[in-house]
Amino acid sequence: MQKSTNSDTPVETLNPTRQGAGAVQMRIKNSNSHHDRLSQSKSMILTDVGKVTEPISRHRRNHSQHVLKDVIPPLEQLMVEKEGYLQKAKIADGGKKLRKNWSTSWIVLSSRKIEFYKESKQQALSNMKTGNKPESVDLCGAHIEWAKEKSSRKNVFQITTLSGNEFLLQSDIDFIILDWFHAIKNAIDRLPKDPSSHSRNLELFKIQRSSSTELLSHYDSDIKEQKPEHRKSLMFRLHHSASDTSDKNRVKSRLKKFITRRPSLKTLQEKGLIKDQIFGSHLHTLCERENSTVPRFVKQCIEAVEKRGLDVDGIYRVSGNLATIQKLRFIVNQEEKLNLDDSQWEDIHVVTGALKMFFRDLPEPLFPYSFFEQFVEAIKKQDNNTRIEAIKSLVQKLPPPNRDTMKVLFGHLTKIVARASKNLMSTQSLGIVFGPTLLRAENETGNMAVHMVYQNQIAELMLSEYDKIFSD
Repeated sequence: MQKSTNSDTPVETLNPTRQGAGAVQMRIKNSNSHHDRLSQSKSMILTDVGKVTEPISRHRRNHSQHVLKDVIPPLEQLMVEKEGYLQKAKIADGGKKLRKNWSTSWIVLSSRKIEFYKESKQQALSNMKTGNKPESVDLCGAHIEWAKEKSSRKNVFQITTLSGNEFLLQSDIDFIILDWFHAIKNAIDRLPKDPSSHSRNLELFKIQRSSSTELLSHYDSDIKEQKPEHRKSLMFRLHHSASDTSDKNRVKSRLKKFITRRPSLKTLQEKGLIKDQIFGSHLHTLCERENSTVPRFVKQCIEAVEKRGLDVDGIYRVSGNLATIQKLRFIVNQEEKLNLDDSQWEDIHVVTGALKMFFRDLPEPLFPYSFFEQFVEAIKKQDNNTRIEAIKSLVQKLPPPNRDTMKVLFGHLTKIVARASKNLMSTQSLGIVFGPTLLRAENETGNMAVHMVYQNQIAELMLSEYDKIFSD
């Protein structure tokens, strides 16, 4: 028996001559568990008869683990893509609505998450109390969108996570907020939409931390314990994998035949199997069907709001429950009798949310695409009277459904502004809400922030100068 120089633990080495040309094992005494034996055992292979290779150093027994770390960075080591100050407000936590409270935050964007600090990251890390970690947002499966109706501030966008958390981010400087919006959107687009695939990545990192000996032992035991019928099943699947392709081709062929033989939309509508939709229909088509120049649903919503919503704080700015709004939309599309005084529509924000959704779903906005540049040029005029006359002239040129619906809607919104002392909705606030909803370019090729300013200004002018613009 002789002691190893590589470890303080006494070891017993078997005489290689008694083993022959085989593996010589080094056994460690006083091992307390099976796990210890697995993680500490080593093997040396005889390359030549009677010649033993140099045993691997204790510090290099996990060499394969170090190689994996070079290829796959650890989970904690995430590249910071962008950081800086923004205005932040958390408006929902796990689906529960919160009171909006703006604060300045130091935002750190990495490849998979956003962290919110109350100060710069360096100061925050040095001053952080025990257990007081920054608020972190997992971007996997998150959704980002502009949220002009959520705040009277300009340049606001919203991030909604899979866990139901909602954040508003804002900056008064156009190019800064646009840069942040696209950086976060690109980070989200690079991540998997399915959280389960994210979990599989975590499993990969767990494997990375396991020693090579444990991995080999684990997979070896799996193979040994595999039942014969399972091995047969595997061989069956491999044997029949080629036939799967032909089966898929046959399914595709049948689907193609079914699609070519299916009845047209017009035929289904004539048979009453598919009813004409209210949401998503062209304005002129809907008005022609109803024999009117203002959609019935628009009139119903306006009547309900003027009846019980003129004095409600944040009317048209506060969002209603999305599930209830979608339920209302479904009922309207099914042409079921709609009674907005029913208790299920008691929240007036559901009614205003459905009205805004109706205008957003129009295939062509209330201000037609062909008039967009003309309205923008009109609002750019320096003289106020000239600006009003130019807008009025364009309104008179609009198709009757667009012009009359516009007149009814903005007439209603002037009543909202008249009660601004109670509902806190000014001309500017309503311009921010309705500008991008009613007026947008067909192809957003220019500066989005610049268009946003003009959209808001046009809506504000239509409200403040309503009597002049819509006078006969």
